[in-house]
Amino acid sequence: MRRLASGALAGILALGALTACAEEPSAGNSESAKADGKSGKVAFLMPDLASTRYEQYDAPLFKKRMAKLCPDCGVIYQNANGDASLQQQQANSAMAQGAKVIVIDPVDSAGAATIVQTAQSQGVKVVAYDRPVPDKPADFYVSFDNEAIGESIAQSLVDHLKETKAKGGVLQINGSPTDAAAGLIKKGVHNAVDDSGFKLLAEYDTPGWSPEKAQQWASGQIAQYRGRIAGVVAANDGTGGGAIAAFKAADVKVPPITGNDAELAAIQRIIAGDQYNTISKPIKIVAEATADVAQQLLQGEEPKADKKLFNTPSQLFKPTVVTQKNLKEVIFGSDGVLKAKDVCTAQYAADCGRLGIK
Repeated sequence: MRRLASGALAGILALGALTACAEEPSAGNSESAKADGKSGKVAFLMPDLASTRYEQYDAPLFKKRMAKLCPDCGVIYQNANGDASLQQQQANSAMAQGAKVIVIDPVDSAGAATIVQTAQSQGVKVVAYDRPVPDKPADFYVSFDNEAIGESIAQSLVDHLKETKAKGGVLQINGSPTDAAAGLIKKGVHNAVDDSGFKLLAEYDTPGWSPEKAQQWASGQIAQYRGRIAGVVAANDGTGGGAIAAFKAADVKVPPITGNDAELAAIQRIIAGDQYNTISKPIKIVAEATADVAQQLLQGEEPKADKKLFNTPSQLFKPTVVTQKNLKEVIFGSDGVLKAKDVCTAQYAADCGRLGIK
């Protein structure tokens, strides 16, 4: 897991690749600021535009929390649009502008080790956000538990297939092979699928989490295993949406398909019955917790960790599986970020009514 005008936005990003989109403190505050943790610059570097969440939720929520915690701090926000080299340049640019903490959701988890190494050599703290950096420990890692995400969506699907006495095997569409979080999700999926009794027909690591590539791969599997696909475990809403599109294009009944991220389009697909589940990861929780960590690091404090992952002090939050059964409560409850008026457009109004969503 509604799609933005990606081309236009990507063009803007390309033009300003090395120019940080910063929310800076006022000139007077900046000139008089002391290195006391009550001011400073924090870079917030997100990985791509394929997932709409970064522009719509992560960045605004992080900025808002930082503004509350540290009114005199500046936030340098950049999105690498799936380009690992560009993200490296953005990190270098942020450090050149004086960023003392870098929050990074890596395009390439292995390649991001260089960013961590460079930053730490200059006394800059690094917080891995959502995706870990296995090869070079960051100073802290904040995320939902990605292995638990994979296991949760897959087990939810397996349980549903057993309840409905489905016949056939399962396709597994993983995330990007360069994303360590995708590797954790993949491991979690195998935890649930391998001993489920449903044969794993085939699996695919989706370059760049591309919905289009997921759709192309799924189309080939539909042709090969026509009539034998009981369900599809897709690692996120984008790849799940690609799989759904492939079944529809082949004029084949869409089997239960998973997702992850609770994107608006995915919630609409669940309401309509096209997608079986997704994962609710209230981004506000992670974005605000990360801002708290960044501020503590600016103050020279050591943030409290729940555990260590990849030798990195980590704070991991528990995900929630969403299906039609609990969608109303989880997505539109007090902690939900989506509004019924935005989801229940004319096309989905009848299905929303059936589920009691108003």
